[in-house]
Amino acid sequence: MSDPATGVVAWESGPHIEARTADLDYHRLPAEQVIGDNLPMVGERVLGDFAGVTVGVWEIEPSISSDVEIDEVFVVLSGDATVQFDDDTPDLELGPGSVVHVRSGQKTRWIVRDTLRKIFIAAPAT
Repeated sequence: MSDPATGVVAWESGPHIEARTADLDYHRLPAEQVIGDNLPMVGERVLGDFAGVTVGVWEIEPSISSDVEIDEVFVVLSGDATVQFDDDTPDLELGPGSVVHVRSGQKTRWIVRDTLRKIFIAAPAT
């Protein structure tokens, strides 16, 4: 069911998806985020909104990229990557089962060695 005012689809109880194999909507990562020549494909599927946050599945091909984070918690389903931070936060080694919280405004560098897929819970951007 979608909200007529916003068009946002509410997350309702019912059929589930298999997050490790779910079909995603793919696009190239914007060139300004890419470090190097490889423009990776990024996939995303928003499952809906729940208690004021957005829940979905996200994936990125092997690459090196930069980002400015939003407030998000995620669980890695598959893949292998390192996230480096511009602040004093220690590097994170990501693999299946990693649970991470990134804070809004953190500048990061993602070094993805094997296609990374995660489930994310993200607060609205402010």
